[in-house]
Amino acid sequence: MEMKSRGYGGHILHLRLSTLDHEVIPTVRYARWGGGNGLGTALFWDYCKDKTIRDGRDPRNVVVIATSPLCGTMAPSAGGRCEIVGVSCGQYPVSWFSRSNIGGRLSSNMKYAGWDAIVVSGKAPHPVWVEIENNHVRYHDAGKLWGKDARQTQLTLFGMLDRQNQGWGWQPLPGKKDEMTYTTQRPAIVCITPSGENQSIHATLVHDAGNVSGQGGYGAVLGSKNLKAISVMGTGSVKAADPAALVRARFRVKERYAPDVHNPNLQHWGFLGNPMAINFSGGVFHSTRRKACAGCIMGCRLNFDTGYGNESKCQATAWYAHFALQYTKGDQQKAAEIAMRAGDYCNVMGINTYSFSTSLLWMEKMWHKGLLGPGKKIHSELDFSTLGSWEFAKAFVDAFAYRRDIGELFGDGIVQGAIKAGFEKEWRGGELDHPYWGIPAHGYDPRAEVEWGYATILTDRDINSHEFNALYWGLTFNVLQGVPPLVDPEEAATIIAKKLQPYVSGPECMDYSDKNIYSDAVMNLTRWYIHNNRFWKNSALFCDLRWGDLIDTNAPDNIGATGDPEVGEQVYWNAVTGDGIGFVDGLKKGHRTFVLQNAIWALQGRHRDMVHFADYIYEKDLEHTHFPFFMWSTRDENGIWRYEDVMHRRLDREKFEDFKTRFYRAEGLDPATGWPTEKTLRELGLEFAVGELKRHKKLGREA
Repeated sequence: MEMKSRGYGGHILHLRLSTLDHEVIPTVRYARWGGGNGLGTALFWDYCKDKTIRDGRDPRNVVVIATSPLCGTMAPSAGGRCEIVGVSCGQYPVSWFSRSNIGGRLSSNMKYAGWDAIVVSGKAPHPVWVEIENNHVRYHDAGKLWGKDARQTQLTLFGMLDRQNQGWGWQPLPGKKDEMTYTTQRPAIVCITPSGENQSIHATLVHDAGNVSGQGGYGAVLGSKNLKAISVMGTGSVKAADPAALVRARFRVKERYAPDVHNPNLQHWGFLGNPMAINFSGGVFHSTRRKACAGCIMGCRLNFDTGYGNESKCQATAWYAHFALQYTKGDQQKAAEIAMRAGDYCNVMGINTYSFSTSLLWMEKMWHKGLLGPGKKIHSELDFSTLGSWEFAKAFVDAFAYRRDIGELFGDGIVQGAIKAGFEKEWRGGELDHPYWGIPAHGYDPRAEVEWGYATILTDRDINSHEFNALYWGLTFNVLQGVPPLVDPEEAATIIAKKLQPYVSGPECMDYSDKNIYSDAVMNLTRWYIHNNRFWKNSALFCDLRWGDLIDTNAPDNIGATGDPEVGEQVYWNAVTGDGIGFVDGLKKGHRTFVLQNAIWALQGRHRDMVHFADYIYEKDLEHTHFPFFMWSTRDENGIWRYEDVMHRRLDREKFEDFKTRFYRAEGLDPATGWPTEKTLRELGLEFAVGELKRHKKLGREA
């Protein structure tokens, strides 16, 4: 079978760890899935023989690292992303088949080496690392790497792979003597750290300095498989169907949406051209420079003259900032330095900082109550009186990385540890803010930003997809800066709603008033959100912090780039692949992937009765989040639009149950169970899943 679409490397590498060998799978068998999340889900289905497993550290688990046709190209903010899928670990009550994502240059090197994905199965008999150079694949003993952190591991491998000891000079790659290939590139290395080796569910995968796959505990998954690192070096290229169209679209999107870097508008709405590199440490550092993933139009990582931070951004810079500011008694510069060092250290040690986003606040409260400390209900020898210092941060991260002290209790999950220690009531009551699947709140509480909460609970993990969230941040910065909102609420709702057709019919989908958040309009917005996430965001692999771009004040008409016939996501997809699909066609592909994932979740034991928020989301009003307000667009009884603070409310349990029923029915799932029906599976070309669901008695009934 010949590959019709361009942009693919053409091959998928299957690493069979148990026997330390590999096989090559033709990509053409899986091209209809696009790439990333869809490709990985299809490969998981075929290569994971027992899909009932409920913890990613089970040796039967299969992990897929997948690229897309856009990886390794100049498609803006889509050339350097990489998707990881497989059964996760650390969720509650079940660790679902899930996903994570990583940036940098790993995916581009995979593509240049000719690989569209890497499938990892089995468990190695001893610690190993894998060397991939173009089509050459070798296993190496990783005994001397075991115990090393991310920085030490990568530096060691860089030295080992520098065959002529010439640093950044020309390096020979394996091949016949008369076909010797040379490169000046260093390989792209993704590795685990002691946290993964100790199988802490907080363990990440780390690539270069600040590229981290946080959610899902996949560092622990690879640790359980004795896989320390994968090094990839490619010297090939990615062939585009229409290179000129790709270049034209890239220049157009920069001209239309990119900010003036010399005079940036910090009141801007939208993420595609947002001039700010996201650093929440609160300090002011000098001599910064940007670092971007491959193909990005706007680097969002920063390096500072202090040497701290090391390309950390967003959550990595935020998790410790509050405590550092308290410890330094308001000295922002000192606090920022501590916060950046703490974020950097989490990357070095391979720890997911989201594990600490709300749990450390709760632990501090338990310490003040006398319930945490030496010999207390939560035993810990850590000195919480120094919380906020660099010394405490290092000790705290080490405890989780090495599963000692407090890190042992919470090594299988924060909620699991809290329940084990006798604090289930505190979790269910919201003192421990983990509203769904044992995962901490992102900060966009489901009682306020409902589409974020709905999409999270209806899938497998924190959705972490910022399409609509750009409205929240634009409004928030306008309020904090004391300026009127840059876009009128009715105009904003109308612009966004037009991007969501044919899923929604009008701007009522953006009415987040109490009376409307359970409506069919918001339900269909949620469906669009999930389908866009499953294809354009995580299969085509457009960067979340740049795409989707629904509303964007850098454009004269405030209309974002998503779906635009000249610069939208589908333009780059078609320029590279030649497929000729429309934006809505991509959403349909996302729906198909989502339904197949529901089949996997059903086999893992999922039922609609499990799909609910923690009790406090229904029983307590939202009192605080990032800021003391949460602005959103609403309509009053007379149909008048306004921006309103939507905090100080709770969700209605019965209305959400009805919302779920309508959602499942619209998705073609059995509303009584949430399982895929045979009719839906066959209509979507997923008939191959029918037999396995039937055997396990998990096939949904037709309505």
